[in-house]
Amino acid sequence: MGVLQSTSSRRTNTGARRQREGASQGGPPPLTGAAGTSVRAVAAMSAPASVTATRRPRPAAGRPAVEIAHLRKIYGSLVAVDDVSLSVAEGEIFGILGPNGAGKTTTVECAIGLRSPDSGTIRLMGLDPQADKDAVHEIVGVQLQESAFPAKLRVGEILEEYRSFYRQPADVTELVGALGLAGKRRDYYRSLSGGQRQRLSVVLALIGGPKIAVLDEMTTGLDPQARRDAWELIEKVRDRGVTIVLVTHFMEEAERLCDRVALIDSGHLVALDTPAGLTARARGGKRVRFLPSGPFDARLLTGLPEVTAVEQDGRHVIVTGTGELVNAVILALHPAGVTARDVQTDASTLEDAFVWLTGNHLHQNGDPS
Repeated sequence: MGVLQSTSSRRTNTGARRQREGASQGGPPPLTGAAGTSVRAVAAMSAPASVTATRRPRPAAGRPAVEIAHLRKIYGSLVAVDDVSLSVAEGEIFGILGPNGAGKTTTVECAIGLRSPDSGTIRLMGLDPQADKDAVHEIVGVQLQESAFPAKLRVGEILEEYRSFYRQPADVTELVGALGLAGKRRDYYRSLSGGQRQRLSVVLALIGGPKIAVLDEMTTGLDPQARRDAWELIEKVRDRGVTIVLVTHFMEEAERLCDRVALIDSGHLVALDTPAGLTARARGGKRVRFLPSGPFDARLLTGLPEVTAVEQDGRHVIVTGTGELVNAVILALHPAGVTARDVQTDASTLEDAFVWLTGNHLHQNGDPS
């Protein structure tokens, strides 16, 4: 006889994972070009009115900073973005998460006016990025996946040039210090590593004190400590009232920073929720694995509101559920004289949610788009 004395325990029927048809997104390559292209693409903003009050950690209710409705973008026969709709609140850190080729970058490039959508509407603080380009450039800061500058420009020269574009620029010393570039101001651009060039792009996106900052794969190429320093900087920027749209395929980054996350796959918006809400969908939420001190009736656990499934794996028992699952299991077993030993917890992640919703993994090879 097994550890569980009842064969009537509930099991979660996960069903077939929803699959999305379509090839990995391709489309035109990211805008890299010369310095003129970088100026238009990366430093397209000007200083907004100063915000001195400290914001609460969660976004306040009010007018959406970003509104996208039924966005569609096609490259030849390839549908890169298909009927994507989402709204970002002012002061929110909003993540767009998906594998390379999912359509993330195409979505944000349409949103900020670098590409013209084939259909759909976009508003940034109520402005149309196509019809109101100049006004949009004054409130939006952008860091694209790649940017380029003349090799013989010094970092300090680039910073001063960009700083001169804005009426009320941000504190450059604070920005370069937070992103580890304080000692690089006299270095030529050509001498910077890939990670240092990425940090410079983030600085340039924030140098104008934008109301909306769009950061596309912000921490790609950064070492773990630099990545965490960048996260702290972004949290400080949001606390000053800036809305952040963060495009990433790093799960930890999205879970750490984002108030809400949109999962995009094959050009489709698969799901939109808080990180906790999305992870709760995968495998029913949390899992607890333990070795019971003796046999027990499975109904002790299946009747708990926190429990969605109970199964046996050899001598171990695996319980799937939500909320304070570990405490609920231990307390339910105690009156029966059963002790849970070798307890192991396994909380679902955003990757679990993405796989459950799409059947694909976030870290797939493909052309970024």
